[in-house]
Amino acid sequence: MLCMFILLNITAKKNHMETTSEEMKSLAPCLNKLVLDGYTEDFQVTEGGLVGVKNERKYSPEDVHVLNFFRFEGASDPADNSILYAIETSDGTKGTLTDAYGPYAEPAVSKFMKQVEDITKKTDKNDTPAN
Repeated sequence: MLCMFILLNITAKKNHMETTSEEMKSLAPCLNKLVLDGYTEDFQVTEGGLVGVKNERKYSPEDVHVLNFFRFEGASDPADNSILYAIETSDGTKGTLTDAYGPYAEPAVSKFMKQVEDITKKTDKNDTPAN
């Protein structure tokens, strides 16, 4: 699997993970690196929002900040496409969310992450100083 590493520069205040392409070639090593970097919660999307599997807390899209994401593409099978999100919540919980990418993506996850993206865009737009 080939990892497409994409770093989101959401705010200048956030510290981003330092990675090497060797560590990020497949989902398992990438996930292991994130855990070592403190992303220890496993997240799921439910009807109630994003839920921490370990801490059992629920988060709305407003509470979620995607610090980074990684896309993995299978060599020839579209079913092998996946995406891994590195997330920090408003209460400081850091963890990951994994989903299929493309036509096999879970609709609930796609919808939730789109809401997070829209909120982030609005926040970034409001943070831009007027000229």
